[in-house]
Amino acid sequence: MKVVRWMEEEQNQRQESPQNAGFIKMKKFRFVMLIFLIVFVTAGITILALSFGDEKAVNVGMQERAEFNKLYNTYDKLKKSYFEDVDQEKIIDGAIDGMVKALDDPYSDYMTKEESKVFQDSITSSFEGIGAEIQEKDGAIVVVSPIKGSPAEKAGIKPNDKITEVDGKSVLGMSANEAVLLIRGEKGTKVTLTVERKEGEEPKKVTIIRDEIPINTVYPEMLDNGIAKIQITSFSSHTDKDLSEALKEMEEKGMKSLILDLRKNPGGLLDQAVNISNLFVPKGKMLFQVAYKDGKVEEYVAKDGKKISVPTVVLVDEGSASAAEILAAAVSESANIPLIGDKTFGKGTVQTTDEFQDGSNIKYTMAKWLTPDGNWIHEKGIEPDKKVAMPKYASLSFIDPDLKLKVDTVSQDVKAAEEILKELGYDPGKVDSYFDEETKGAVEEFQKEESLKASGVLTGDTTVALMNKIRDHLHENDPQVKEAVKVLSKKKK
Repeated sequence: MKVVRWMEEEQNQRQESPQNAGFIKMKKFRFVMLIFLIVFVTAGITILALSFGDEKAVNVGMQERAEFNKLYNTYDKLKKSYFEDVDQEKIIDGAIDGMVKALDDPYSDYMTKEESKVFQDSITSSFEGIGAEIQEKDGAIVVVSPIKGSPAEKAGIKPNDKITEVDGKSVLGMSANEAVLLIRGEKGTKVTLTVERKEGEEPKKVTIIRDEIPINTVYPEMLDNGIAKIQITSFSSHTDKDLSEALKEMEEKGMKSLILDLRKNPGGLLDQAVNISNLFVPKGKMLFQVAYKDGKVEEYVAKDGKKISVPTVVLVDEGSASAAEILAAAVSESANIPLIGDKTFGKGTVQTTDEFQDGSNIKYTMAKWLTPDGNWIHEKGIEPDKKVAMPKYASLSFIDPDLKLKVDTVSQDVKAAEEILKELGYDPGKVDSYFDEETKGAVEEFQKEESLKASGVLTGDTTVALMNKIRDHLHENDPQVKEAVKVLSKKKK
């Protein structure tokens, strides 16, 4: 302010006393020299700061963030004093990853550029791998659900299976994204998973041949008496369009009622759940609510448009999660559509992603969602209106085709094989984990009926055929589907 006032006074003098022009010219010269001096001194101070004060240089033009001093100091110390060269990108990635992990939220992740690509592939296109949705839970990698028709499903992987090793490498403590990078691989290659199914049960190794996993999420089929069954296996970018085509196909085949199958559906994109829920919920009725940290609650309401008017029931189980639960809750509470099956998984949070310039991103929980009636189902799940359990054999441990089970073998795999043989109508004798002559006879009978070499040894093609047979048997005798058909038949009357 002093300089400004001085310049103003000087201007007044120039206007009032033109005869003193020489004096005024000298004062201007001194002023200009002073300005140059200030510029040079300032530049010198800046150069010294940049040359000798690393910490000060970082803060030039930035707001001081004292809470990060410890982080900066650790980075500087490691970069300067660690006994080997430090991979700068790696330790910065590790710092961000650790920050997100400290939230103790299995649904929040930091994804490197490579991990981010894997995540995007899983919802927008086909990929090569085993076809199973996994998550990190309490430091363990847990299967949410295998994808329908995938190598993982064919190998017997079930919801809630705990993966402890991939090709002999422990995945305990890894994020889901880190584990996915190990599990995925080129089509035709093998990966061996060590899996725990039940607490206290001996871990099993299962070898799976990777394949191309198309993101085909809608599977329609026509049952008897005009009952259509449509399974949605996940919610990807095109699920709503695929469902519309499936519904049109079923209508052309004479659909009079509908079973919407959300079992083993781990969820996916929120907008897809909204679009599909809108097909079943009347205009103006609540679909779900999103509750934010600041107390704001956003309501999603059904809009006008095409509605499915035929009698409908929805199948759910412990593999139905996230967006599948949003859809199940919406149709149950706002459209009075009955839910049949088992209690759902229980994921009541909403995630979003922020991408960095290098292609990496963070996925984090930004809100929780509530059912139309305001219920938060997180870690509780949704109870079906009609609880129907699957038969015991549906949860039997998978049998690795690389194993050779024969007379005098004693193992849990033998017991599983005996239970399957018994369910299929063969007589393996006592179900007791011991492969005896009666078990051998049952295997030989099965091999003859399947046009296989009757060796009485359960291995290779025989094991694969046995697992496929029990899977088909379950499909044909699915008690949850049978209950859905019964409910729909009553509605028609």
